[in-house]
Amino acid sequence: MQNIEPFDRWRKLYKSEEDSRSPFFGRQYHDTLCTHTIYNYYIHPQWDAFGSDTLYVKILFVDYKTRFAVLEFLGEWNDCLYNDIMFLKRDVIEPLIEAGIQHFVLMGQNVLDFHASDDAYYEEWFDDVEDGWIVGIGFRDHVLKEFETQRIDFYIALGEPFTDIPWRRFAPQKLFELVDQLVMKRLTP
Repeated sequence: MQNIEPFDRWRKLYKSEEDSRSPFFGRQYHDTLCTHTIYNYYIHPQWDAFGSDTLYVKILFVDYKTRFAVLEFLGEWNDCLYNDIMFLKRDVIEPLIEAGIQHFVLMGQNVLDFHASDDAYYEEWFDDVEDGWIVGIGFRDHVLKEFETQRIDFYIALGEPFTDIPWRRFAPQKLFELVDQLVMKRLTP
């Protein structure tokens, strides 16, 4: 797992550790020393811990003018045992919402499993974004099924047409425009 790095092609455009409004402002990273683990497997040092034992995040990009953020995840999303959504909501999402972010793109290729509890924090997050949205891209099929079984897809737009977006090919603004268009199509009867 230590070879799975957060997407870094946008680092010349945005670094969460240099953004004074980021919850990770001021963090320092070691290039090679791995200190965080998921089930005793060391992970790449660029991933950010936010209170979960099994899930890590990297804020890949934030645009305060357009009011969107792109977050990538690694690990097991476990609300049942570790209440990951509470830590994510309180320690990462709320500071971004307070800074004006209303659109969230969640990259889930490296989410290996999902264990639900209840949907209260998802509902709260959805309510907090007012006229915005939350979209999940690239989540694995079994993770999507669990999200859907637990009705998390009421709050996070998941599945088609978002699953297979080749997001790494896009600049952040172009990705936002594409996702926003797809969300609007989905909402238009």
